[in-house]
Amino acid sequence: MNVDEILKVLWDEQVDCLLIGGMNFLIRHRPELTFDVDVWVRGDSDNLPNLNRALRQLGAEWGRTEAEWAPVPDSWHWLEGQGVFCLTTRHGALDVFRDVRGLEGRYADCWARAIPSSTAAGIAFRGLADEDMLACQEALPPGERNLRRMEVLREAIRRARGQ
Repeated sequence: MNVDEILKVLWDEQVDCLLIGGMNFLIRHRPELTFDVDVWVRGDSDNLPNLNRALRQLGAEWGRTEAEWAPVPDSWHWLEGQGVFCLTTRHGALDVFRDVRGLEGRYADCWARAIPSSTAAGIAFRGLADEDMLACQEALPPGERNLRRMEVLREAIRRARGQ
């Protein structure tokens, strides 16, 4: 997986998005095995065309079923069809969220709290803040929560508050 190339293309195409999930946690806190890049995008008609251009540049493929799996279409309107898309790209798996459990409808607030960061190769991105990552974990059913991640996030939040 080449997270640098995925983030670079999203940045170059001016996609308004936040890095979330395991890759955000891995880059900002601790190594953790992850198999994809998760991004939360601003899901409006100003941003979705940018996202579609980026996905096409990344060679992204998607389909509602395996039989429908194909390169993403030219028109961006397919992105309005659901809340989460699991895609493959030339650079690895990419999950695109139009909304995130535990943070529903609060993209602008989360963007304001997001942490400007960069990968080891210097690729800039904005990552979901620790408080918001924790809220996502807490919104999951108990059996799906990553307790180790929650512990690390709580400790990072305590340290940031000087406690």
